[in-house]
Amino acid sequence: MKSRLCLSLTLVLYFICCRIAAAQEKLDTAKIEQLTGAKGKMDEKEGVFKVSVPRADLKVTTAGVKMTPPLGLTSWAAFKSMGDHTVVMGDTVMTEDQVNAAMSAALDNGLEVTALHNHFFWDSPKVMFMHIGGMGDTEKLASAVGKVFAKIKESSGGAAEVAKADIDSAKNTFDTKKLDETFAAKGETAPNGVYKVTIAKITKMHGQEMGSAMGVNTWAAFAGTDQQAIVDGDFAMYEDELQGVLKSLRGSGINIVAIHNHMTHETPRVMFLHYWGVGPAQELARGVKAALDTQAKGAQAIAPAGN
Repeated sequence: MKSRLCLSLTLVLYFICCRIAAAQEKLDTAKIEQLTGAKGKMDEKEGVFKVSVPRADLKVTTAGVKMTPPLGLTSWAAFKSMGDHTVVMGDTVMTEDQVNAAMSAALDNGLEVTALHNHFFWDSPKVMFMHIGGMGDTEKLASAVGKVFAKIKESSGGAAEVAKADIDSAKNTFDTKKLDETFAAKGETAPNGVYKVTIAKITKMHGQEMGSAMGVNTWAAFAGTDQQAIVDGDFAMYEDELQGVLKSLRGSGINIVAIHNHMTHETPRVMFLHYWGVGPAQELARGVKAALDTQAKGAQAIAPAGN
C-alpha cells in the first residue's frame, strides 16, 4: 500500500513537472521579440523571458553624474507561461512629459498600470518609472507591451505635448454652487478662492478603523476661473478599483503624476494616485466625478479634512 502511494505521488509530481516544462516551452520568444520590438533573454531557471530597451537616448544627469542605462535607465518586460495563459510584468523608463501618453497606450491595450514614481533625486531631465502588468494571451500581451515601447519612442526628445495654463493660484473665482452640484457634495473655499472637495474612504489597520481624518480620502482642489482652471489632488482607491479610476481619468484627459501606497498592513489595501488636469472647471470636475463613480458605492462626501 505504501509503495503504491509513493508511486502515485511520484507520478503526480512527474506530470506536474511535465506540465510546467511544457508551459514554459509554449513561450514563442521570437514572436515576443517581434511584437515588442525588443531583444530578450530567457532565464532557464525561472522560465522567464525578459525583453529590454535601454534608454540610451536619454541624456540624464543626477547630482552631477552622467547616467547610463545600466544604472537603471532601461525599460523591460518579463513574460512567464502559467499553464494556459501568460503573465507579464515590467518597468518602463520615461521623462515626465511622456508618462501619460505611455499610460494610455498601456491601458487602451489591455495592460494594467500598477505604479508610477521616481527612482532618483536631483535628476535632469526628471525621469519617471511606470510599472505595468497583465495576464492572458502571449501575443496580445507582447503586442500591448510593444505599443507602450513604441509610444515612448515616438514621444521622446520633447515631442510630447504638455498642457499649460497661465494661472495664479492666489487669485481664483469659481461658481462653487455648480462645482458642488457636480460632485453632489459641499466643497470648501479657501480665503484665496481655491475650491476643494474631499471624499472619505475607510480601511482598517491593527484592528482599528482608519478614515478621512487619518488621510484615507480622495480630494480635488481647483485654482483659476470657470473658463480656465487646473485641478490637482489625490485619489484613494481599494486595490481592485485602481485600473477603472486610471482609465476614467485618462479618458477625461486628466494626467496621472504618481501611483503608490501611503500605508502598510491595512485591510482592505488602499492605493493612492495623484493627478493634474488643465481645462474649464466644469469639465475637470466632471472628469474627476466620473472616476469617482467607477468605484464601489459607499464612499461618503465630507467637508475637507486635510490631505
